[in-house]
Amino acid sequence: MVNKRLPARAAPPRAAEPRQRDADRSQRDILDAARDEFALHGLGGARMDRIAERAGVNKRLIYYYFESKESLFLAVLERAYEGIRGEEQQLELTQVEPTEAIRRLIAFTWDYYLAHPEFLTLLNSENLHRARHLKQSSKIPAMHSPLVQTLADVLERGHKSGVFRAGVDPVQLYISIAGLSYFYLGNNHTLSTIFKRSLLGPKAKVERLSHMTELVLGYLVRD
Repeated sequence: MVNKRLPARAAPPRAAEPRQRDADRSQRDILDAARDEFALHGLGGARMDRIAERAGVNKRLIYYYFESKESLFLAVLERAYEGIRGEEQQLELTQVEPTEAIRRLIAFTWDYYLAHPEFLTLLNSENLHRARHLKQSSKIPAMHSPLVQTLADVLERGHKSGVFRAGVDPVQLYISIAGLSYFYLGNNHTLSTIFKRSLLGPKAKVERLSHMTELVLGYLVRD
């Protein structure tokens, strides 16, 4: 009598993968909720109960993943920086001529701040705490090094081609670009009141971007 071998049964799907997807989704929901809560109330005013309610999770789960409100705040900050640095990398600044690269960076920074006002409020909150949380991060320096190097390469190419002036510090330049947008948007309410004009109307936003671009290129481009 010949014994017929039965086909091997497929192994049942491992439960770890769905659990991991659920864990990833829960953490994303928590981080989204925490971002909104911290942006609205700052670190001091934020409440874990409200974050849990926004995320639709049990508060104990937040502590399981992030241990404390301070650690959660740092995770939100790191994620915020990952967002802007990741999108900056899509600008392909090294693939275009230097003047266009600077124009792209200025426009991107302006548009990103407009689209993500929570980014500015998170930075405001962290500055109130003297960057205590960012100083604990091992991710932040690695995130910013490529940006500085890219901008340095753009400036060097511009100088070698005779377009840009020499000796421009890429860090100082980036701070100036960010500051031109940051101050304007961060102080929009007071400035609009003081000067009795809408600084975020469609025309005003176009004028501001044009002004910032001319200001930065006026400094960089050689006579």
